Amino acid sequence: MHTVFLDAGSLDPGDLDLTPLQQAADPLECYPRTRPEALLPRLEPAEAAIVNKVVLDAGILSCLPKLRLIAVAATGTNNVDLEAARRRGITVTNCQDYGTTAVAQHTLTLVLNHFTRIPAFTARVRDGEWSRAPHFSLIDPAQREIAGRRLGVVGYGTLGQRVAAFAQALGMEVWLAERPSAHRCRVGRVPFDELLPEVDVLSLHCPLTEETAGMIDAGALRRMRSDALLVNTARGGLVDESALATALRNEEIGAAALDVLTQEPPPPDHPLLAADLPNVTVTPHSAWSALEARRRIVEQLRDNLVAFATGGVPPNRIIGPDSDL
Repeated sequence: MHTVFLDAGSLDPGDLDLTPLQQAADPLECYPRTRPEALLPRLEPAEAAIVNKVVLDAGILSCLPKLRLIAVAATGTNNVDLEAARRRGITVTNCQDYGTTAVAQHTLTLVLNHFTRIPAFTARVRDGEWSRAPHFSLIDPAQREIAGRRLGVVGYGTLGQRVAAFAQALGMEVWLAERPSAHRCRVGRVPFDELLPEVDVLSLHCPLTEETAGMIDAGALRRMRSDALLVNTARGGLVDESALATALRNEEIGAAALDVLTQEPPPPDHPLLAADLPNVTVTPHSAWSALEARRRIVEQLRDNLVAFATGGVPPNRIIGPDSDL
């Protein structure tokens, strides 16, 4: 099955073994990235396309009569026009739960770095402050223990559950937020607005939908504690980024630690990348990208390709010629 991987560089910087994909596809063409003008020339001969973030809209799909499978190398499929694919009888698959441990680990690392002050200590040592110190150690008055602190989890799916388990193992008290739009609060949940002023850390793990877009807005930020930490390893669009920048400058919340932004990669003048912005840590959408997690993506891509090529139903099929959206 002639297969084209349009943005392999987003998954493999050179440390992955893609042999399983090469064995599942015949042939496999890998491109580090594909600009819009190169989409059609590269995809015209293909029966299967592997994409991570390359956009395949209705216009592109209408020009690809040979294409029968789109294998997304991620969980989100918003870069593919699913309705157009269904109409054209194209099967779409994704990859699932490959990065649960990696993202949970990254989330807890952001929390721990905030409370242990390791980045700040490292910077002080490199600046020579320890070498000049009058005593045997340096002390940061902001260093705190996390045991006994309250973690608010918004989104209690696979990722939220793993983060909660990690946090509880470290002695944190986990509170689960009810959906902001919910009319009734489920047992074991706390109404969103009531949870905000009660937690030391608010960690987001919900999908980006019309309901959740901008849920952390100026009003939500004002309800949080002035020393609270906001952590977002989910989707940038959950947060009103301008409002967050203002809240941080006005010391309405204590700090933010983010792995995602609304626009990725962000422009240099992004409001949360300002040099004078206090108490914000930004990592480059890297929480998912542990080597082990990327190997799982390769394995799932292979399984989806093999199942489709041999007439079976791919294990992570999102839509197919006989399915509804």
